[in-house]
Amino acid sequence: MGTKNMLKAPAMSAQELSACLQKGSALVLEQAKAGSNIIGFGEMGIGNTSSAALLMHTILELPLVQCVGRGTGLNDEQLAQKLAVLQRVLDKHQDVLGVQEALQTFGGFEIAMMCGAMLEAVKQKMLVLVDGFIATAAFACAHAMNESARDYAFFCHQSDENGHKLMLHTLGVEPILNLDLRLGEGTGCALAYPIIKSAVEFMNTM
Repeated sequence: MGTKNMLKAPAMSAQELSACLQKGSALVLEQAKAGSNIIGFGEMGIGNTSSAALLMHTILELPLVQCVGRGTGLNDEQLAQKLAVLQRVLDKHQDVLGVQEALQTFGGFEIAMMCGAMLEAVKQKMLVLVDGFIATAAFACAHAMNESARDYAFFCHQSDENGHKLMLHTLGVEPILNLDLRLGEGTGCALAYPIIKSAVEFMNTM
């Protein structure tokens, strides 16, 4: 039925977080066994720029105001309200420690599953295509749990969402594309994949 209201309780239980991480891992392992050596991560969520902003703030230790953006198109008044609500969430959960507790407290199921999936992809030595703001927040969690994740990741595009440029910079990575996308849903992966494939072909056959 989805995650809980962060203003009242952690988004998910420890058991739910564990299930998300394991399910994400299992889905990637299935693709690796089928012979894939590259996998892309996008999402289609409602309200998940809020979760991503809170995770970005907590894991990368960046000011909340720099992490929060307009999402699907908030006006100035709505953006101010969003920031105020997320500050209330942080005030309630001041004792959050570590990436797994942050995921449990602030994450959506889709972000937690992407994190588990990315960790498995790194374990299988697959290339990881990261799409946009939400997927990069999931990657930040995965990277905090396994720093070698950066060696396998391609960041497909720089989202127009407020915090994405700063998150990429803080992680020390560069996006392949910058097209002012604000789509999610793996669209950046679909656009970047032919570029990556072409680069491999140039190296190997040109």
